[in-house]
Amino acid sequence: MEQIVECVPNFSEGSDPAVFDAIEAAVRTVEGVEFLGLEPDASYNRVVVTFVGAPEPVVEAAVRVTAVASEKIDMTKQTGGHPRFGALDVCPFVPVKGVTLSDCADLARTYGKRVGSELGLPVYLYESAASRPERKNLARVRAGEYEGLAEKLKLPEYAPDFGPAEFVPRFGAVAAGARFFLVAYNIDLDTEDLDAVNEVANAVRELGTPVLGPDGAPAVDARGRKKMIPGKLRFTKGIGVHIPERKMCQVSMNLTHYLITAPHVAFEEVRFEAAKRGITVTGSEVVGLIPIEPLLMAAEYDLFERGERTADLTEEALVRVAHDYLGLSDFNPFDIHTKIIEYAIR
Repeated sequence: MEQIVECVPNFSEGSDPAVFDAIEAAVRTVEGVEFLGLEPDASYNRVVVTFVGAPEPVVEAAVRVTAVASEKIDMTKQTGGHPRFGALDVCPFVPVKGVTLSDCADLARTYGKRVGSELGLPVYLYESAASRPERKNLARVRAGEYEGLAEKLKLPEYAPDFGPAEFVPRFGAVAAGARFFLVAYNIDLDTEDLDAVNEVANAVRELGTPVLGPDGAPAVDARGRKKMIPGKLRFTKGIGVHIPERKMCQVSMNLTHYLITAPHVAFEEVRFEAAKRGITVTGSEVVGLIPIEPLLMAAEYDLFERGERTADLTEEALVRVAHDYLGLSDFNPFDIHTKIIEYAIR
């Protein structure tokens, strides 16, 4: 393909095979689109889907899977550990080859217009497609989540960019955006102490830690916003999540610019903050796909720290170094042919 766009829709369903099959089938009906993977997580009650293709077919596939979500997922019955406000919660478009971030922002707008008019669903634009500065940050767009959406839709300042300013109980709303390649990255810790893990997450994420007032409640500034002590890592979002079936917790992270904060940097900072609290990091996992570049960066860092050379190693050997260093198969097997985007689309 001369032009390749990646689309990574996140759905608020983590365990129903019938929903997964319907999503995959909808993608595969579109000529010019390649389905790369579907990764459900029952603990988060969320599934991350990845497909790539030429710009127009990718938008068509995105609209079709939104229709599937509208039909198959009922948000009135949905609960989960991950922030969400819609059945198809976020739908980002990512430049891979022959397209720019600006091109992907246009695709997000085309998608939003179609979903709003054809499906009658509220659509908000975020990141590089945002219609106004305060909507660039997904966390602000999704603040209050599904449970607060009905009241927010009554406010003029919260009118969606496309579709009706009306609450659609079964679906909620969808955020469509354009962004640099985001690495969804979870780091595993050998504890069930969620409070301690949230302390770790707050210490490393860019937003940081809330300042507490004398009464123990979060302090606010003159504009009513929470006062924060900034965290260590730029372009990093993070929360602590309890995984009861594994009797452990994760720091669940979105690394929104891996050239500035790479996975190995986040891994080391989480390990440092966890150790201060007597907690051990056991490994990590990539949710969805990852470019090869941050894995090569991790391998080079690990080999440098161990005083070993990289010059004589093949690309795949370096990937294996990164895999072992980051413990990428701590939870699920990490298959380089399905998890690394350059290998998956060869």
